[in-house]
Amino acid sequence: MTLIPLPAFSDNYVWMLHDGREALVVDPGDAAPVLQALQREGIELRSILVTHHHADHTGGIPTLREATGAQVWGPAKESISGPYQALVQGQTLDLLGLRFEVLDVPGHTAGHIAFYSADAAGAPLLFCGDTLFSAGCGRLFEGTPAQMEDSLARLAALPSSTQVCCTHEYTLSNLRFALAVDPDNPHLHAYQTHCQTLRAQGLPTLPSSIDLERRINPFLRSSAPAILDALHHFDAAGLARDGAFATLRRWKNEYR
Repeated sequence: MTLIPLPAFSDNYVWMLHDGREALVVDPGDAAPVLQALQREGIELRSILVTHHHADHTGGIPTLREATGAQVWGPAKESISGPYQALVQGQTLDLLGLRFEVLDVPGHTAGHIAFYSADAAGAPLLFCGDTLFSAGCGRLFEGTPAQMEDSLARLAALPSSTQVCCTHEYTLSNLRFALAVDPDNPHLHAYQTHCQTLRAQGLPTLPSSIDLERRINPFLRSSAPAILDALHHFDAAGLARDGAFATLRRWKNEYR
């Protein structure tokens, strides 16, 4: 099984998984890189998985559906382009010989879902859209801080070896903020150096892993003493009023 992050737009990834004959893709905001990869690899697209309704994750669906006849699955609580099979928490899909479990992860959008497979050879797979990023998390466009915190906690509880396939190359930007919040974290410094080397070579920083994110992602560690101390200095009144996670997300929104 081959996992490929296909760059799209300025910083998106469309994830492709294939077995040498058939493929699935996740969040195809742009059809062009998918069609190019299908031709390059000599494979057929069978399935399209969608985590949420934003156009940079769904814009390529009509073209791909028409060109390949691929089946589309997406969130039941959101509307995406054209006919698709609506999914909710706990449902499963059997694709490419793997079983994917549907997880409800609201926060970025109200009906955001993720796809998790424990069956992948080597390490489990998580397609998490814009909920969990490496060293960060998605903005709260429709959900609440409490929803996002709960969603992230459930993702963080997945096996340590789980590959985190998020859909934006935000890692270096997220790391700059994480280091402002948690400057004495040695894992952050080492990971920043690693990611800078990858990007200098034109390589993606993804997938990450749940184990790594537990160590470096401030949004999975908002109750850690070092982060609480930083939040107190950022906005003690806001911390007391809104709690750690909401204050941390607001700080990230304002961070430049």
